[in-house]
Amino acid sequence: MRLSQFHLNTSKETPADAELPSHRLMLRAGMIRKLAAGIYTWSPLGLRVLRRVEAVVREEMQRAGAVEMLMPSIQPRELWEETGRWEKFGGQLLKLRDRKEAEFAYGPTHEEVVTDFARNELSSYRQLPLAVFQIQTKFRDEIRPRFGVMRAREFLMKDAYSFHLTAEDLDREYWNMYAAYGRIFERLGLRFRAVLADTGAIGGSASHEFHVLADSGEDAIAWSDGSDYAANVELAEALAPAAPRPAATESLREVETPAQRTCEDVAALLGIPLARTVKSLALVGEQGFVLALLRGDHALNEIKLRKVEGLGEYRMATEAEILEHLGAAPGFLGPVNPARPLQVVADRAVAAMADFVVGANRDGYHLAGVNWGRDLPEPAVVADLRNAEAGDPSPDGKGTLAIARGIEVGHVFQLGQKYAEAMGATVLDEQGKARVLHMGCYGIGVSRIVAAAIEQNHDEAGIRWPEAMAPWRVAVCVINPKNDPAVAAAAESLYSELAAAGIDTVLDDRGLRPGQMFADMELVGIPHRVVVSARGLENGTYEYRSRSADESEALERAALFARLAPKTA
Repeated sequence: MRLSQFHLNTSKETPADAELPSHRLMLRAGMIRKLAAGIYTWSPLGLRVLRRVEAVVREEMQRAGAVEMLMPSIQPRELWEETGRWEKFGGQLLKLRDRKEAEFAYGPTHEEVVTDFARNELSSYRQLPLAVFQIQTKFRDEIRPRFGVMRAREFLMKDAYSFHLTAEDLDREYWNMYAAYGRIFERLGLRFRAVLADTGAIGGSASHEFHVLADSGEDAIAWSDGSDYAANVELAEALAPAAPRPAATESLREVETPAQRTCEDVAALLGIPLARTVKSLALVGEQGFVLALLRGDHALNEIKLRKVEGLGEYRMATEAEILEHLGAAPGFLGPVNPARPLQVVADRAVAAMADFVVGANRDGYHLAGVNWGRDLPEPAVVADLRNAEAGDPSPDGKGTLAIARGIEVGHVFQLGQKYAEAMGATVLDEQGKARVLHMGCYGIGVSRIVAAAIEQNHDEAGIRWPEAMAPWRVAVCVINPKNDPAVAAAAESLYSELAAAGIDTVLDDRGLRPGQMFADMELVGIPHRVVVSARGLENGTYEYRSRSADESEALERAALFARLAPKTA
């Protein structure tokens, strides 16, 4: 490829509305251009990178035994109603009508469509197992699309689905896909972790997320320094304190806190550690009013709270409901002597506390020296309600937890029979009996990987692509080609030789000044740069510089080709 025949439009200006490095650099390098909120055009340069990722994903899916197909992006309402997701999926589902007023959705995912395909195509156990995949545009109507293609409304995704006669065979395929995902991210040159995850809106049982590690990641990952354990903080278990609850040493007393409504303010007023306070969350769940208790220095995990038996899809209580059950305003609430009987759900750490401070259910007051069994009944329910934190013991009993930031780029699920049962997808087994299919679902955000890779690989000059993702591996830069035919000819010859050797190369023959040309190559992130100049020709050398190096080297032809030779697996 010659850049004189390619569209490359870089910019020195940093876009004002771009918050993340990936968004800024993709715009400056000219990889994407915004068309509407969360919707981007991929330029020829951006598409080259996208296709690199897509090729690796496709190869590894095929290696794992999946067969490629392509499903419609526009999906009829009737399919989504069969699974109950037409309403449940929420505002992210973009709905539209055709000229006959029939309703459709622009597919955010394809469980319904692929299950419909399976129920019409599969009739016998002899056709199983079957794994299929597609690489296709999806659309999710994000409330606030941001960060460029990191959280766009339209995006490119690889989604795969597998069908099985038994749960055991589904489990086998799940780990087959898990291994394939590991190979994909290793080949792309990314630092990543696979973590236990919540199944979310997709549903099912077992689930793992694959995260590219980056400081800008939206997700927090808990991982053990003594084992392979890793989990999204949403799912990572916070173990109960190993030590037994201490004995009470203080008497119960009421303390005046006229303006102190938060645990932080109360702790500061009383001169005690925040960990000795307890915050009270007033909720209304499936069985009525509930008071959830959390240690003052801990963060609530809403997903864990939602899983507490009997609570389910909860909401925060209104001020009227709080006053009715507790007799006080928010900020002064607690489990001691409520106005009406209520259920108390305590986090494991709270259940192990003694001599703690909590709201007095009286405006302007808190209670200190509170102890279970003496001042209030033992909590009706004790559960893991908080986010795991750095320094917590690992749930597998090996080492302690550390917290890292990650960008989710892949997710694998064991869906079980959820969709097949709802849509009547069955096959006949060996005895001729109809059996509901077991399903797996495996997604990778192809376009998101591009942004995640930049978050992990950039510097002040621009992008630093892993070689497998770079638009070209090598850039041959020509100094003053229009005025020096010998240099131009030498550059053409080198470019042709590199291409013949199977080295993906671009020739920068635009005739730019060296500073601008080199800045473009660094911004775009080409891993290897070779400069052809009159001085180099005189010395029989080329000026070589790796994108990750601070200095250039003068290399003779043989040494240069040895340096640039494609790496073998």
